[in-house]
Amino acid sequence: MSWIKTIPFEQAEGKLRKLYRQVLGSDGRVDNILQVHSLRPHTLQGHLVLYKNVLHHSGNCLDKRLLEMLGVWVSILNGCAYCVDHHLAGLARLIDDEEQAQKIKAALRQGDYTIFEPKEVAALRYAAVLTRTPTEVGEELVEEMRRAGFDDGEILEINQVISYFAYANRTVLGLGVTTDGDTLGLSPSNSEDPGDWGHR
Repeated sequence: MSWIKTIPFEQAEGKLRKLYRQVLGSDGRVDNILQVHSLRPHTLQGHLVLYKNVLHHSGNCLDKRLLEMLGVWVSILNGCAYCVDHHLAGLARLIDDEEQAQKIKAALRQGDYTIFEPKEVAALRYAAVLTRTPTEVGEELVEEMRRAGFDDGEILEINQVISYFAYANRTVLGLGVTTDGDTLGLSPSNSEDPGDWGHR
């Protein structure tokens, strides 16, 4: 599951058990990316708050399909198979079309933007530069997104999703986290409640 010791739900106590209860899947398991925090529950709490607010908060305005697609793209660029697998499954569930999700993945792997809407292309280009060469991000990329139709709040959402996946990818890659035993593609509902982790 990972290169460091983790505490499974059955052995968790105190704050860790309480946090685990929030995120238990329908199979009674906690995803490995979350279990890897078990020796420091306060970092698990921070991860949960960041993930929920960036991707599953009702205050976000962008279509969740775009947010998940950006997560898959950043994870492909970072070589993080764990996050690609999880969020591609989430995207497929969201659009209810496994075949289309695979087409999106194939296009992203090839760097082929032709199947995407112009607005999506602007966000994907920004994500590619911010992920590969962050010091080369310039205001022109933000202007490109504005011209494509994003307002500044939506640009912030895009930036935060890309930044979150940089963090998540490095958590997984740096600690050898695998999908062994995980149920792929589950996500909490959109709400303002940080404790609302009802999976669907």
